[in-house]
Amino acid sequence: MMTELPNSAQFKAEMPQIPGVNDSFTRRRKRNPLLPLMIGFLVFGLVILVAIRWFAHHKPSEPVRVEQAPQIEIPSPPQDPTAALPRASESNPGIGPISDFSKPWSSADFFIKDKLTGENDPATIIRLPGSSALQASGYWAYSRKALYGSCLLEYITDMDKLRGEYGYRSANHPLVGNPCTHTLYDPLKTASLPGNVWVRGAIVQGSDIRPPLGVELKVQDKQILAIRTE
Repeated sequence: MMTELPNSAQFKAEMPQIPGVNDSFTRRRKRNPLLPLMIGFLVFGLVILVAIRWFAHHKPSEPVRVEQAPQIEIPSPPQDPTAALPRASESNPGIGPISDFSKPWSSADFFIKDKLTGENDPATIIRLPGSSALQASGYWAYSRKALYGSCLLEYITDMDKLRGEYGYRSANHPLVGNPCTHTLYDPLKTASLPGNVWVRGAIVQGSDIRPPLGVELKVQDKQILAIRTE
């Protein structure tokens, strides 16, 4: 009798041996199992590299800062303090209302146009004490341009300045002075000029030739008008 084989052995078919085929299959099964992982890492690295290069080329550029040149502040020219003063002319001779001169010795500066030169000469008007404000005789106006030299006459109400700077010890009311020659003119006194002409502002101290050039005034509708200069 034949020896009985196990059931699995009885029906197990032997694999056919094909030359050149089974050997290559066996070699493929023996390759490194980490090869796919390494390939994956390589592909991942390439993807990262491409992404880095793409972001580097598409990085938004920083705005260019334009440096502004330092600005030099040019100071504005000082305002002319005489710009607001009245300017009397033949067509518009008004220099102010009589209400501006309610007190004796009150004063105001103005300009009057010289008909000969066409220039605006600086002048001053003074309200005289003891006279009516409604009459031209209640005021004295004079040109502040000294007859000789370049000085401007000044109306001085400070008694200490008259006694100290001008050396006029007997000062007891405002006077007009020439700061260059220290000549003083009294608005309450008159002086006679050649030709029997009387003018206001007699000299009480100093060596100037004559009183300041006077300005003819007129009061009309409670307005003071400067008509002309000497």
